[in-house]
Amino acid sequence: MIELDDQLRAVRDGARVLAEDLRGRALAIDADPEAMAEHLNSDAFELLRITATPAEFREPLSGGLKLPDGASLPDRGNCLMNVVSLIEVARGDMATVLACPAPGLPGVLIEVLGDAAQQEVFFRRLHGGQTWPFFAMTEAAHGSDAGAMDTRFEPDGAGGWLLSGSKRYVGNAARGGVGVVFGRTGRSALSVRAALVELPAPGWSGTRLDTVGLRGAYLSELVFDAVPVAPEMMLGAHLPVAQRGLWGALKTFNQVRLHVAAGAVGTALAMVEYVGEHRKTAPGLDVAVARAEAGREALYMAAARLDRSPERSYWSSAAKLAAVEMAVGTGRWAARVMGPGGLLEHPLLEKWTRDVCAFEFMDGTSNIQRLHVQRGYQTGDADA
Repeated sequence: MIELDDQLRAVRDGARVLAEDLRGRALAIDADPEAMAEHLNSDAFELLRITATPAEFREPLSGGLKLPDGASLPDRGNCLMNVVSLIEVARGDMATVLACPAPGLPGVLIEVLGDAAQQEVFFRRLHGGQTWPFFAMTEAAHGSDAGAMDTRFEPDGAGGWLLSGSKRYVGNAARGGVGVVFGRTGRSALSVRAALVELPAPGWSGTRLDTVGLRGAYLSELVFDAVPVAPEMMLGAHLPVAQRGLWGALKTFNQVRLHVAAGAVGTALAMVEYVGEHRKTAPGLDVAVARAEAGREALYMAAARLDRSPERSYWSSAAKLAAVEMAVGTGRWAARVMGPGGLLEHPLLEKWTRDVCAFEFMDGTSNIQRLHVQRGYQTGDADA
């Protein structure tokens, strides 16, 4: 069991302040994820964005939202701190977190694969909180199987590249302004590369997909028709050949997989707390609370292990697998115990029961995580 020290409790308390603001925006964003103008300049969005930005690229805080004395923001390099914080903000509303134009998953990859100039382009573009980033890997025909992707980079004859193909289920992509796109320059595993793309660009088109849950994430479909990519925008050129593509993606996913799990656990905690407030004698309430709290403790342990061994994927996969299963089950329990018409009477809870199902498909489905867990047992990662 992980005991939170003073620093971790300070991070938790700071995140709880953000959660209050995020929850107040949740239903409006769910109803119309296009109407973001009233949210973009919020103090909570500003803090989320700046917390996820490397210190050298941060813009000054405007000084709006104040954290309580003793509360603090997480250290970006500490996985446990970030998980503690993310669970708390997800108790506010995870879809609203994903609607915030913060560096997120593409920012993590840019730090892993980007050189200094590329990092400057990406993080400076997000200043002001009016530009969404995106991370485009998943394809309609191949899912997130990077080894099978069809999107390609073809030489343009002048040292650059032309990007062609399509991506699907990409968060914030249809409204994005800068982001990362994966494709291949050949057929080998080492030919998978990622490029930093700034928009608008010729040959690029994006469409928002209609989704049942997690609407704030603005899942999108992208089509590329010979989009020009300058040579200096290909990520990883300064790294060894084996570390330019899939290596960077896998290293990024080890971290972000726990962020998805934190979203699931935080949403589960929000649901059991909500049911407890409105149905104090709900059948199975004590069991649902215990399961959600156990999920939080398991996630803390996985994050602490990843801090010690960032290259090992077993614990992040196991944590995500367990967290999603627990959270989906919690949503079904909540819908059942609220009784006939209960979700209609409680739209925020109804929203969470939809949102929580989406975590299954983020950063690898549960079946993919089971394969990772099996591999972890076979290779000894589970015992490391």
